[in-house]
Amino acid sequence: MTQRAQTTARDMTDGPIARQIILFSLPLMAGNAFQMLYNMVDSIVLGQFVSKQALAAVSSTTMIVNLFVFFFSGFATGATVLIGRLFGAREMKALHRAVETAMAATFICCGIFTLLGMLMVRPMLAMMRTPPDVTEDAATYLTIYMAGISGLLIYNIGSGILRAVGDSKRPLIFLAVTSVLNIGLDLLFVLAFKMKIEGVALATVISQFVSAALVLTLLTRSADIYRFSWRDLCLDRAHLKAIFRVGLPAAAQSTVTAFSNAFVQGYINFFGTDCVAGWGSYNKLDQFIMLPMQSMSIAATTFVSQNMGAQKERRAHTGTWLSVGMTLFITYLIAAALYLFAAPAVTLFNADPGVVRYGAMFIRTNTFFLLANCVNHVLAGALRGRGDSVGPMAIMLASFVGIRQLYLWILTTRIANEAVWVGFGYPVGWLCCMALMLGYYFLRVVRPQRRAAG
Repeated sequence: MTQRAQTTARDMTDGPIARQIILFSLPLMAGNAFQMLYNMVDSIVLGQFVSKQALAAVSSTTMIVNLFVFFFSGFATGATVLIGRLFGAREMKALHRAVETAMAATFICCGIFTLLGMLMVRPMLAMMRTPPDVTEDAATYLTIYMAGISGLLIYNIGSGILRAVGDSKRPLIFLAVTSVLNIGLDLLFVLAFKMKIEGVALATVISQFVSAALVLTLLTRSADIYRFSWRDLCLDRAHLKAIFRVGLPAAAQSTVTAFSNAFVQGYINFFGTDCVAGWGSYNKLDQFIMLPMQSMSIAATTFVSQNMGAQKERRAHTGTWLSVGMTLFITYLIAAALYLFAAPAVTLFNADPGVVRYGAMFIRTNTFFLLANCVNHVLAGALRGRGDSVGPMAIMLASFVGIRQLYLWILTTRIANEAVWVGFGYPVGWLCCMALMLGYYFLRVVRPQRRAAG
């Protein structure tokens, strides 16, 4: 079956490469900015209107939440690559069945993640050596969040399906709506109803379920090629295998990295509440620097998968390096601004001198090293678009887990257990990963192309 796409999809196999990538990635960046904004508002409301302990409590849960979110994001990446390839190859009947399979698998994940998440709250907080004065608040936040994680999973797979066919605008609209809703609910629950950390957790969960409802409504009512039909819901074995081939390595890499980061959080927790709150503030601000690379990585995955499906390898390769260059430029501008205004930026979350001191220190130590991560994320996204998820997984696990944990163990047991050098464990992993990723991309993509051309 080889019918053409409808108007809401974007065919990225023809036309100016840079323009296609920019038009696709800009809504992604704006959407991710909205998502980060309402995550930041959660922290700002807690830090300014509740206490630094409440801010530290939410900060200490981030890595635990990421264990589940990153795992599912890997699965969603596998679905995006498969659907993007089928779209590029114009195999529309198979594309429809792939959508139904991805949705069915997501509904199963919703039940599993909710149960596991709620059962793991206390053990994970204990493993991370969460400070006693924030443990109860952290447990409350996590329990509510994990009870409502299904909304986030459904939105993620729905937006992944849309992005696979080049539609990055409507996920942006949904995020904008739910971001405004989350901010309003934060203020209502915390300031008006005096609900403290429970109010912030409920506001987040409600907003995520609204985003899930919006994307499900769009997919079920659409007349386009990616329409989701409850009646056709299935688990196609071949499509599920193709999704897992790309998605499982990406999920494993993201999950193990998040687990490793939970250990980093444990090292940070050793230095007390001020350091935990400062580290949490840094991580929230750090997300804005990560914004271009995350968005361009998704853009590279979609662009490459569509063009590989259309058998346009040279175009896929050119788009990859254009994505790397644009990401480096944008990231540098954001990093420079954040470096200059580090202390005022941390003050947005909490004005306690200890929190500001730690937060500004982490920003100024790590910020510019994130330029190495631009190469890591975009090349990994491009390789996954080619169907190679194992290589990026192995490189990122070796760098973000193996090398980073070895560095932290040597540092804290043999050299000096100081907060600034614990935080520097992130750049150590980024730099090692960049060197390995560049070498792997050359061997996997560049050298075979040169041989074919020569």
